[in-house]
Amino acid sequence: MPTDDSRRALNLHLADEAATLHLGAALAAAMQPGLKMYLSGELGAGKTTLVRGMLAALGFAGRVKSPSYSLVELYVVSGLNLYHFDFYRFKKAIEFRDAGFGDYFDDRNVCIVEWPKKAQGELPAADLNITLEIDGAGARVATLKPGTESGQRCIETLKRHL
Repeated sequence: MPTDDSRRALNLHLADEAATLHLGAALAAAMQPGLKMYLSGELGAGKTTLVRGMLAALGFAGRVKSPSYSLVELYVVSGLNLYHFDFYRFKKAIEFRDAGFGDYFDDRNVCIVEWPKKAQGELPAADLNITLEIDGAGARVATLKPGTESGQRCIETLKRHL
């Protein structure tokens, strides 16, 4: 059940993996070209599960894996070029620039980034920041904070689909 913790942020309790997948599906309904979504949380918090829910809702039937070794996976689905990044293995933020990843962050592509802090200072501003935390009972808490008006519209659309 969604609860607003301020006028712009949204906190959600995710009881299990199915709830995380459902949130991903609801986020998919709000996706549009140019959206930049950054996912933060410790290992095992459900970042890749959330992306799996997004992709399934968009019609992708294949296997979704964390791109922690490849750094990026491209999914062409529902008329979107969705780039799923994972910067967990970055030693320095400049690796983002050295890899040429900045070229993907434009008005045509959807970019979802796991571990954005590893590229801090190199990444463009996020439209939507999502933090996933494990609570004491093994459930998850998702905090969604818009960084732009596009991110705020994404949250408003999300509320209608939850």
